[in-house]
Amino acid sequence: MADTRARVFDLGYRKLMRPVLFRMGDGDAETAHHATLKQIQALSSRPSALKALSRATAVQTAPVTIAGIRFPNRVGLAAGVDKDGVGAKAWGALGFGHAELGTVTAQPQPGNDKPRLFRLPESQAIINRMGFNNLGAQHLADALALAGKLPIPVGVSIGKTKVTPVEEAVKDYLTSLRAVDEYADYIAVNVSSPNTPGLRTLQDKEPLAELLAELVTETTRLASTRKRAKPTPIFLKIAPDLTDEAIDDVLEVAQRADVSALIATNTTLSRDGLADGDLPLASEAGGLSGAPLTRRARYVVERVASRSSLPVIGVGGVMTADDGKALIDAGASLIQVYSGFIYGGPALVGDLNRALG
Repeated sequence: MADTRARVFDLGYRKLMRPVLFRMGDGDAETAHHATLKQIQALSSRPSALKALSRATAVQTAPVTIAGIRFPNRVGLAAGVDKDGVGAKAWGALGFGHAELGTVTAQPQPGNDKPRLFRLPESQAIINRMGFNNLGAQHLADALALAGKLPIPVGVSIGKTKVTPVEEAVKDYLTSLRAVDEYADYIAVNVSSPNTPGLRTLQDKEPLAELLAELVTETTRLASTRKRAKPTPIFLKIAPDLTDEAIDDVLEVAQRADVSALIATNTTLSRDGLADGDLPLASEAGGLSGAPLTRRARYVVERVASRSSLPVIGVGGVMTADDGKALIDAGASLIQVYSGFIYGGPALVGDLNRALG
């Protein structure tokens, strides 16, 4: 029965839904993205539909606990898919064991100029230079407050507002953290997107140490103020383009700062591994995700996991169940998908859950 459901989901998405989505807006990827989110938002408002979908996607899995959070399965939605939390109620029904919303910033911002999202189908890849387009951290907090109790853990990814100077980044991140802390099961600190000028310099040892120390201290203060047993865990998301030495520096800083987990990795600036048919798009600025990132993400996960006691969430190039299993074998406790979900649809989530158990 489960195999039959999986085949139906796979055929329905690949043969019917995906071709329609990929043709929307004359092939504009962002148009398809927004159309998908609208459908998921509509689903979120129909409890009976959510229950039916949950039954259809159900896979028996063993829960995993990291940072004191119980995840019903190992497969999560990566940041960037649902920036403003419009589908917060629906992601669990699609089979995800957690959803990372955002990235949000202290102030609402439109992001970079369009076009800014490109599909590279021969390579099973995506280039994006979205630039943290979002309605702001407070808007997401309000949406989560309205949503109420959710069926799966929800993380919130926070980043720097584009107009904020890097020298004032700590204050900017603190504003976002204070807005979402009450509603997030964990907070992911995004200092690794390539699409905000100067952001990746925050991965350098000194600025990273200052930022993480301030954020961890603030979560402790907020927990005391709100009389919660434990502070909201801080997870750190790193870039795949770091050198081995830089990765080791980040690990040292993260462990000293009492970060609870690492997310490896974000998108890459490399264009290695693209199919010939996609090379005309290689010059587009932005971060590359999808199949060309599979090998590098696995390497970074393995290095981080072997040199640190921190739990690792593996993300990058998870296009098949075997890709997900490889990240777990490399040392990840959980995985996340973005590009794989766009190309593979809900069937990929089920495949991953069956493979990872």
